[in-house]
Amino acid sequence: MRRRDFIQQLTAGSALTIGGLGLHSFTAPSKHTKITILHTNDVHSHIDPFGPDDGRNANKGGVARRASLIESIRKENPNTLLLDAGDIFQGTPYFNYYGGELEFKLMSMLKYDAATIGNHDFDNGIDGLYAQLPHAKFSMVSANYDFSNTVMDTHVKPYKVFKRAGIKIGVFGLGIKLKGLVEKSLSKETKYLDPIEISQDMSRILKTEEKCDLIICLSHLGYHYKNAPDIASDLNLAAATKDIDLIIGGHTHTFLKKPTVVKNMEGKNMLVNQVGAYGINLGRIDFYFDANKNKSADGTSIIV
Repeated sequence: MRRRDFIQQLTAGSALTIGGLGLHSFTAPSKHTKITILHTNDVHSHIDPFGPDDGRNANKGGVARRASLIESIRKENPNTLLLDAGDIFQGTPYFNYYGGELEFKLMSMLKYDAATIGNHDFDNGIDGLYAQLPHAKFSMVSANYDFSNTVMDTHVKPYKVFKRAGIKIGVFGLGIKLKGLVEKSLSKETKYLDPIEISQDMSRILKTEEKCDLIICLSHLGYHYKNAPDIASDLNLAAATKDIDLIIGGHTHTFLKKPTVVKNMEGKNMLVNQVGAYGINLGRIDFYFDANKNKSADGTSIIV
């Protein structure tokens, strides 16, 4: 991507202050700490870019292009995390042939920091997912899938805490209800726990016990369901919880040009973002911390 195009897309993002203040234009203070969050979701084994004749997605995506873009952003700001919100597997012959090995190896080469588990990541069964874990040199986080009676026990943590430039960042994962999406023979004894209740526990632990300055949820619940508004979704989760700063979503393949600002249960601003599917876009959220660790954020979706 040309630098001019990247800057134009970046300036098209949202700007807000997190923590209850109104949405307004934001200028980063001269003395601040900047944490950059990059994210993908529902890549679905799309290793190669779309071809020139692939309709609206023509000449977009591809792991190599994403790698170059991520590298350029990391050079700009070394204090960067790279995250994925699930459905890494299934969608091209690469998965049919390699069973997820290639996807995990490439994500490791791109130096992903953490990912959560989507329903299609069970498509080769929980044993198939487990078999590929040695190729994943990043953390797998899921707080509402109880794997205690499966081969995945101890291999998936509810959350992971990262530290960048003195800022503690807590990342936890959530998965969608598997019943009706994944056959029992594939997920075996995996237990689904209520995501809102689990999120309340996770945000409390990360805020009060781990003393995190930034809390991120990697969610594969889906952005929102118009015809079923009571189903657990990112927007519902945001409104029913507190202390989460950013929900990075997946599952519904929702293309957002910039994050959605949602009021949490305390009436404070938080962000929900999702960047569609197939590696076409890379999400970018920049968080700015002042000397007292007050947060502001600026976010956009970058075409790969």
